[in-house]
Amino acid sequence: MAAVSAAVSLPTSKSTSLPTRTSIISPDRITLKKVPFYYKDVSTGGRVVSVRAQVTTEAPAKVEKESKKMEEGVIVNKFKPKTPYIGRCLLNTKITGDDAPGETWHMVFSTEGEVPYKEGQSIGVIADGVDKNGKPHKLRLYSIASSALGDFGDSKTVSLCVKRLVYTNENGEIVKGVCSNFLCDLKPGAEVKITGPVGKEMLMPRDPNATVIMLATGTGIAPFRGFLWKMFFEKHEDYKFNGLAWLFLGVPTGSSLLYKEEFEKMKEKAPENFRLDFAVSREQKNEKGEKMYIQTRMAEYANELWELLKKDNTFVYMCGLRGMEKGIDDIMVSLAANDGIDWLDYKKQMKKSEQWNVEVY
Repeated sequence: MAAVSAAVSLPTSKSTSLPTRTSIISPDRITLKKVPFYYKDVSTGGRVVSVRAQVTTEAPAKVEKESKKMEEGVIVNKFKPKTPYIGRCLLNTKITGDDAPGETWHMVFSTEGEVPYKEGQSIGVIADGVDKNGKPHKLRLYSIASSALGDFGDSKTVSLCVKRLVYTNENGEIVKGVCSNFLCDLKPGAEVKITGPVGKEMLMPRDPNATVIMLATGTGIAPFRGFLWKMFFEKHEDYKFNGLAWLFLGVPTGSSLLYKEEFEKMKEKAPENFRLDFAVSREQKNEKGEKMYIQTRMAEYANELWELLKKDNTFVYMCGLRGMEKGIDDIMVSLAANDGIDWLDYKKQMKKSEQWNVEVY
């Protein structure tokens, strides 16, 4: 049983030598199988004898690898496009300022507990109406922006963080994203078709003493809001976070900082366990006069981050724009090289051990 100790906070428009990683693979188990095999024993005058001994190899029984993430009880694809769950919009509010480049909305849907999900999963949404061919719109996946208990703490809701997609195409025509505009325009009480939940890549670590480094751009903050609510706003009998959670959030302007007040409240509540760094690219610069992107902010802590990445209980989660991973690689290559380590190989090993998790678009 868990209790929630915080309500939804809605920002205002003013919110401005390295130990090697080794894995031991046990050799194939050798077994004996008795099979008839006849041969001529020349020492006994040509008498034929029967020898029952042939050595064969048999593949070992497959051992299920134990995940380092909270995979127990995870449900996927309970609801599919042809049979979606019909939820209702309970809340839909804009969480970026009027001067922000683009609108982002926070919305809460009722599920009555019928869409059970874990922090880090996604749901699909099918917009109302039909496409230009008269067929139902295809589903669009969105990272869930709430903990498994939901914003109201009763496990009966799911929340999303959605940016309204509007752009001008090569012909000078204004184009609106079908699903994002459908969602951002939803009024309380409206029905919404939900599929899923899906995904295991972004599930939280099981270890309550882990170091969890979260890297987000824009609405990529969604899964980490769920992580952080579970860590700092909720009380669980079977989980109490005692590790270090470090969030880097990159946005273009101060009025685009999503859930800023919530995160600052968490930092006040658990200063030893939560670190918070914003990168506001159009308003902040580093000492060299370069725009403050997420990788620019991380570079200020490069040595400290590299030391954390050497630990076996450090988990990195990245969600947002695809280009962000390369910027982080650029920081780590030289630091790893100083320790005689090839960063890209090291990152591959982290991925295999579930400690490097990426969901970009």
